[in-house]
Amino acid sequence: MNKIIKYTAVAIILSIGNLYAQGPVRAGQAGFTQLLINGWGKSSGMGNSYSAGVTGVESFHLNIAGLGRIQGSELGFSRTSWLGGTGININTFGFGQSIGSGALGISVMSFSLGQIPITTTAQPDGGIGTYKPSISNINVGYAYNFTDQISAGINMKVVSESTPDVRTSGVGFDAGLQFATELIKDVATKKTKYLSDNPAAKRGSDIRFGVSIKNIGPDMKYSGDGLATKSNINGNAFTTTTSQRADKTQLPSLINVGLAYDFRLDKKAGMYWHRLTTAMNFTNNSFSSNQTSLGIEYAYKEILMLRSAFDYEKGIFNYDTRRTAYTGVCMGASVQIPLAKKTDKGKRENNNTIGIDYSYRATNPFSGTHTFGLRINLD
Repeated sequence: MNKIIKYTAVAIILSIGNLYAQGPVRAGQAGFTQLLINGWGKSSGMGNSYSAGVTGVESFHLNIAGLGRIQGSELGFSRTSWLGGTGININTFGFGQSIGSGALGISVMSFSLGQIPITTTAQPDGGIGTYKPSISNINVGYAYNFTDQISAGINMKVVSESTPDVRTSGVGFDAGLQFATELIKDVATKKTKYLSDNPAAKRGSDIRFGVSIKNIGPDMKYSGDGLATKSNINGNAFTTTTSQRADKTQLPSLINVGLAYDFRLDKKAGMYWHRLTTAMNFTNNSFSSNQTSLGIEYAYKEILMLRSAFDYEKGIFNYDTRRTAYTGVCMGASVQIPLAKKTDKGKRENNNTIGIDYSYRATNPFSGTHTFGLRINLD
């Protein structure tokens, strides 16, 4: 397994140069940009800032290494009203299961685009029926925990788009690393040190680092009868069907580099009811503007969580220069209810929980993107 983390690190390093070489000057030239949409209700409330600490099935979007932090089983579902007013909805489903020192998971994202009127050159106003496009992403990932602090993962995705007469499909890959450790103050020296030097004082991960690459794969090409036209070539009396060959389309590859830190706000020793997490992430996009994301989350007993973030990219404050409908503001909340009963000593029998998530991402135009999610964790 040690070879896996080495190969993953090498792949990420080699990809950095390729992504920087392409840069945002190629904005709009990639296809399959639905791969850039976060359909999960919890992590989307912190924008793109939490690639260093995301865990569970929501790791499929930001950093697949976080999948390995599942303990037992996790089931998640989210429903997104994308760009309010467009009538577009996104359904996201994920399941993860711990296996030995790692976890295996699957995630499916499906887009509901509604019915679109059929038009032709002879009937540009429609009236001859409707059609329904189909867009879906299927992910299968595995993450391995080398230690309590280090995890790595890899994900394979199958992407498909289709209308009744044009379709395409292909595969892409993600890879990621996460490192987490604790920092404490040594009482004698009053110096900060890693908590791994004092396992007896373990209280949770305070500092996290993450790096991931996403959407690496071969070019794809559209095909189907919809690319064929009937015409009279060279003035011939008979009609000939001519097939138009589509150009290749690349995946919107990117790299995330993130950092997060947990502030424990409790003054009483051994009590960790209040947590404040700050997170930041830099996203280098190969076909759109680069992003710098800052996020913050407050948690009370890990039952109530409030979060907010801002995703910054060049020109985002000006309507005329912004290259996206999103204005950068993200916010959300979660309620995570323990399902286990307490023992006589006040400890819970297991870590089973059910969580309800909500996030909002501001846009202009449209009336924002709203996501509702449900998560179930079973030991």
